[in-house]
Amino acid sequence: MNVLFAASECAPFIKTGGLGDVIGALPQSLHEKGANVSVILPKYGDLPLHFKDQMQWIKSIEVPVGWRRQFCGIEKFHFQGITVYFLDNEYYFRRHGSYGFGDDGERFAYFSRAVLEALPYLEERPNIIHCHDWQTGLIPVHLKAHYENNPYYQGIKTVFTIHNLRYQGVYPKSVLSDLLNLSELYFHMDALEFYGDVSYLKGGLAFADRVTTVSSTYASEIQSPFYGERLDGFLRKRGAELQGIVNGIDNDSYDPKRDENLFLPFDDYKGKSVNKKHLQETLGLPMNADIPIISMVTRLVDQKGIDLILHVFHEILGLNVQFVLLGTGDQQYEEAFRYFEEVYPDKVSANLYFDEALARKIYAGSDLFLMPSQFEPCGIGQLLALRYGTLPLVRETGGLKDTVIPFNELTEEGNGFSFANYNAHELLYTIERAVALYRFQPNKWRNLVEHAMDLDFSWSSSSQQYIKLYQDLLKSDK
Repeated sequence: MNVLFAASECAPFIKTGGLGDVIGALPQSLHEKGANVSVILPKYGDLPLHFKDQMQWIKSIEVPVGWRRQFCGIEKFHFQGITVYFLDNEYYFRRHGSYGFGDDGERFAYFSRAVLEALPYLEERPNIIHCHDWQTGLIPVHLKAHYENNPYYQGIKTVFTIHNLRYQGVYPKSVLSDLLNLSELYFHMDALEFYGDVSYLKGGLAFADRVTTVSSTYASEIQSPFYGERLDGFLRKRGAELQGIVNGIDNDSYDPKRDENLFLPFDDYKGKSVNKKHLQETLGLPMNADIPIISMVTRLVDQKGIDLILHVFHEILGLNVQFVLLGTGDQQYEEAFRYFEEVYPDKVSANLYFDEALARKIYAGSDLFLMPSQFEPCGIGQLLALRYGTLPLVRETGGLKDTVIPFNELTEEGNGFSFANYNAHELLYTIERAVALYRFQPNKWRNLVEHAMDLDFSWSSSSQQYIKLYQDLLKSDK
């Protein structure tokens, strides 16, 4: 079984969010289970120089983009048992940043076509191309439209994974001829058309042999209008081929016993308390073990439930807690947290940037980790928090619902706290419950923390589900 992961980012080479973590860790787990997995990525200008210096040149080819033919250099790098291929075109990729450019539609139309053009020059022909998010949504489309009669490509299957349905890669209808070499047929057959425009993500949904997303609850949610981002009807049509497989985390990379980013690596509650004290000291907060730290490591966007928090922020701080934030995002939210930090200098630390080392210190030194999301396909933050003994407090949606089991005071089962409705006072009530448990039942809290640190959210179980998906897909062709 040869599987090629096609994606727009992959840790440690290039990462802007959770997608990079997934593409960095899942192939490793599949490799350990016997699958032959490789990864193919754009060669961005931001790639660290020490990786670029180790790449091996394979060859250069030309890639059709509309009426043009564009250069593509193919390079490879062997990394921890995985062959990682990089597609080089300086016009498209030699710039600072991965996304957010006015020509992203052209850049990833090129990348999708270049992946397919590069296949004959890779070490092994893939049986399956596993495509991730809208940036690779055109690969299944091109495979069907331009390569169906080419013997080399016959029998290659595609899997398309939705990491976040909100981001769809929507561009004007003119891209069909200008960039994709596709006739209007592909627009009118309910394959790429999206309210008069073209959706790259919808193309992946329409033409991939199987569709997955990153939790079973999210797979169900996106087939409803509230979560479906105007594709719920189309997703219901593909419901039989849509499967939710929850993401995992890399237990080796995120290991509190060996993490050199921490103030002190630890494996018990006592060691966690030392990290909490140092975190308070570093951030200029009063060093007091009796005051619970509520933290967020997040993008400051509406999806993450920031409105709920701001609506009851004074009441939250009235519970005598400390609030620690790390992340960037919408200006209105950044300004709000700057204001609260000025008003409550002994209670609020707003770090409006991103720093991986500080993120890990926050996971290790906090007591509660807040994720009151409007929607959350899977979520990595709550899994990392559990790994470091910080109890997540989440809204019951997507992967948060699948991974956080609310604490039951009667049975003492559970690994965190949750609330159902997108409501600020329901959030506040849940925080009040959690803070009361911390303050008045410290032994129960300690047991919860040590139980959380023993949980296994590694990729092992999820990668086994992907292997079964691949096997079933290959059998279906026989």
